[in-house]
Order: sequence, then structure tokens, then C-alpha cells
Amino acid sequence: MAYYRRVGDIPPKRHTQHRTPEGGLYYEELMGEEGFSSDSSLLYHSGVPSAIVDATPWELPDQTLTENRPLLPRHLKLHDLFDEDWKAVDAVTGRRLVLGNADVRLSYVVCGETSPLYRNAIGDECVYVESGSATVETVFGVLAARQGDYVLLPRATTHRWVPTGSDPLRLYVIEANSHIAPPKRYLSRYGQLLEHAPYCERDLHGPGEPLLAEGTDVEVLVKHRGSRGITGTRYVYPTHPFDVVGWDGCLYPYTFNISDFEPITGRVHQPPPVHQVFEGTNFVVCNFVPRKVDYHPLSVPVPYYHSNVDSDEVMFYCGGNYEARKGSGIGQGSISLHPGGHSHGPQPGAVERSLGVEFFDELAVMVDTFRPLELGEGGLASEDPAYAWTWSGRGPA
Repeated sequence: MAYYRRVGDIPPKRHTQHRTPEGGLYYEELMGEEGFSSDSSLLYHSGVPSAIVDATPWELPDQTLTENRPLLPRHLKLHDLFDEDWKAVDAVTGRRLVLGNADVRLSYVVCGETSPLYRNAIGDECVYVESGSATVETVFGVLAARQGDYVLLPRATTHRWVPTGSDPLRLYVIEANSHIAPPKRYLSRYGQLLEHAPYCERDLHGPGEPLLAEGTDVEVLVKHRGSRGITGTRYVYPTHPFDVVGWDGCLYPYTFNISDFEPITGRVHQPPPVHQVFEGTNFVVCNFVPRKVDYHPLSVPVPYYHSNVDSDEVMFYCGGNYEARKGSGIGQGSISLHPGGHSHGPQPGAVERSLGVEFFDELAVMVDTFRPLELGEGGLASEDPAYAWTWSGRGPA
């Protein structure tokens, strides 16, 4: 993200000798994007970062996708996917795939167990913390994650999730086949967040001091591409991957809390791009936060009926009251999928109820994709089949 950060012990000049207190050499690793022609960081390891002593297949959770046919708007009740057994579930192997396509996969997990060490070699992950808290240990250092945080994890970042506290950790995982970054229109040509952006660098929180973990024969689960799609490998490293004594650069994990997003409002209803927070290849991430709404004397605060002809729209409802969806059964932990080719908008009566309203107390994370989404096993298992007919009040005979 072109925001420079320096942590721990590094030499004054890159690609030069950096010696341990005993006189040996640290091992320099360049982690860079787009063939080392974009953002990168330099990490200094105590051990050889490429050394492995074993590799075996890792069987991923079910990645099957089913076509959305017939083409329907859908309501998925994600809180139905996990029961009291969440205490034995972890944030990596316990994920259930809800929706996906060739560009992005959306998963959900409720967990209480520390995850294995994990690295996604396919794309960046943007993990939204619906509730609970966690420590996210990474090769760059530790992130503290709390309710409302987006946790941005660059591709190939070795990390693990450690839930904290007694409440379940609920995570909504946006997993890209690309990188995830602030929208280009928010950035200067050198990468600084501009004055019109709804957040700034002060709102982004990177990792602290290096972990300097020790251990031998350490397992790491790696998700990667295979000849038949997504697959996994279980590596065993002779030394712990968290042996980094220092690093610097512009590529690293960070958190951004949704409460730090400053909403853009107007006299009449503003279009969805004003809510955008991140983007990846062929998808965008937006958030709808508590805000003052339209103040034209004849304004209609809820959205107009709309047909986003290029996108599938996914809303994850994670707080407050969403005015446009009253009467549809949607509540905390719901997802609505409104596919391209289907016009959608407020439920019956929502427009009239919104007239004169000055403030919306709502919280939702939206993902718009530019290729059709298909249903994962978690989506099929949590669907409310009555949702498609809620605008008309009746379904097929």
C-alpha cells in the first residue's frame, strides 16, 4: 500500500551483510508483488526461509461451487452454520465456503481454537471481524484484531489466528485471487491517501515488534493453485517461520476498523461507490456505516430500485437496523445475494417508512463482483428459500 514501515533490527543499506550478535549472517528475504515491480518488504530471518524437511497434501475444506440457477436473489443465514461446538473450531480449517467465483471466495467461520500456521499463496485475504477478538500472529509481527476490524493479509503471509476472551470469534473472510488495496481514486500517484478519501494512514494499524518465535519441525498449511483448481500442501520447516528479527517496506498486514470510515453523504441518495473501502481484481468491498442521510426536503433515504448490470451484489449485515430490508427476514449475520440480471431494491413499505428519517443506524459489508457468483456448501446449507418471493408476497404454486 506504499505506506513505509520499519520494525526491529535491519541494516542501514539493503542487500548488504546483516550479522547476528555472534557474528553469523541473518538471511534476507524480499517479499514483493507483481514480479518485484510493485510494493515489497525486506525481512531478515535467523533461519533459511526456504528450508523445508517434509511436504504432504493438505485436504482443504469443501471448495465445491454450485451455479445460481435458476437465477434468484438469495438470503443466507450464516449464524445457522455453527453451533456450540465452535470452541473446537479454528479460523483456518473451520471456514465454510459461502459464495465464490474465479476472482473471489467468501467464507464464514465461528471459532474459539488457535489456528494452525497458514499461508494463502493464491491471493490477499481481507477478514472482517463480526464479533469477538483475536491476536493475529504473523511473520511480520502481531496484530490485535477486535470487533469491526478488517484484517488485511497480503498473499503468502504466514500467520495464525489466536482467539482471545471467552466469546466466539466470528469472521467473514473475503479471499481474493489478486491483491486487495484502497481504491486508486483515493490515492496520490505516489500512494498517499488523499484528502477526499474516507480514511487515512492514521487509521491503518500495522504489526508491532517481531515475534522471534522458536521451534523445530514446524508445520505450515499452504493454500495454492493446482492443475485442477485450489489445493493445499502441508510443509514442515526445520525452524520456526516467525524468526524475523526486523523488516522494512510497504508490504505488510494491517488492520482497519470500520468505525474509522468517514461516510460521504449528500442532499440526495448517494450511489454505492461512495461507500467503497477496498478493491481487488474484478470486485470491490464497500461498507455501510451509521450516518446522517439525505437532507433534501423531498429526499428518499433508502436506495432506489436498481439493476447493477455488471455485478453480483453481496451484503453481509453485521449491525444496526437495515431499513431497506425490513420484512424480509434479514438480520444480524445474514447475507443477501442480488445477482446481475435481477433488479432489486427496498422491501415493500420501506420507501414510505424512510421519508423524513435523518439518520440510519446500520452496519453492513458489501462485496460487488464483476463475474457471477456461485453457491458454496455453506451458502446452500444456510439459505432461506422464502427470500426471493418477499417483494411480491407469494411464490410459485
